[in-house]
Amino acid sequence: MPQGVPSVIPDDGLTTRARRNQPVFAVHTGDGKGKSTAAFGMAMRAWNAGLDIGVFQFVKSAKWKVGEESALTALGQLHTETGQGGPVQWHKMGEGWSWIRHSGGETEHADQAAQGWAEIRRRIIDQTHQFYVLDEFTYPLNWGWIDVDDVVEVLRAREGKQHVVITGRRAPAALVDAADLVTEMVKTRHPMDAGRKGQRGIEW
Repeated sequence: MPQGVPSVIPDDGLTTRARRNQPVFAVHTGDGKGKSTAAFGMAMRAWNAGLDIGVFQFVKSAKWKVGEESALTALGQLHTETGQGGPVQWHKMGEGWSWIRHSGGETEHADQAAQGWAEIRRRIIDQTHQFYVLDEFTYPLNWGWIDVDDVVEVLRAREGKQHVVITGRRAPAALVDAADLVTEMVKTRHPMDAGRKGQRGIEW
């Protein structure tokens, strides 16, 4: 598909402009490195286009920091101050889910994941954001914490122009089948294979 030219033009009755403006549902999966990195790269493009961005990380600790969080949060602040780009919200499972009230201890991970998806579901129905990153989202799906069929139903039925990117290994078949864009990262070699630990600026 050189220079963004499709190899097949479907007979769907849509104009080129209408077809270009359809929302995209993307899945980045596989055992190779780069799934989240690619998703956040797309989010940077979305910010530059002025889209409203919502990032939801399904990680075990809200204290886990990644470079993209600092960068996109700073870009969101830049939008607030100057109007450049688009607004950015960043949420993480656990204490990072600002809508969960924590009292008397931390909520179980499964409950946190379910509440996270319930909020994302509501936002998609309300068309709150224009670009969603659901990072590491395949894991709670595979662990049975979130119903895959419900996710697929919500994403298929979403209205407006809402782009969604989901990352994580072993994406469920139903998710892959529903996606417009699927990329599998295949690991050929990784520094950790030689006993090297993750590095700041490379892994986070």
